[in-house]
Amino acid sequence: MAGTLVKTTQDGRSVEVIDGWVCLAGLKEADTLVPLFEHPNRQAILAAVPGATHMAGRLPLTHEEAAIAQGAMTAEQRELDTSPTAISQRLRRVLWAKAVAEGVE
Repeated sequence: MAGTLVKTTQDGRSVEVIDGWVCLAGLKEADTLVPLFEHPNRQAILAAVPGATHMAGRLPLTHEEAAIAQGAMTAEQRELDTSPTAISQRLRRVLWAKAVAEGVE
């Protein structure tokens, strides 16, 4: 289970991208990055982590860390799994995203 190291937290845990997910100590945290200006708690996050520009779940990332994470996540997405299960999963995600965009919650 090798991943791309994004950073190490203050308490020594690694933040890595593994199989397209940002993981903290090997546990899945987020599959997307949220720019800080779109985050509802941006003021509290900036007060706690002044250099943060993105959030990966509950993990604040600087611009450089976000670039590493996004690059690794994009590289993982390029490797297309063509199994019926993977295709079904991708279709389900697309249909759900469309429904949410149209106002379904």
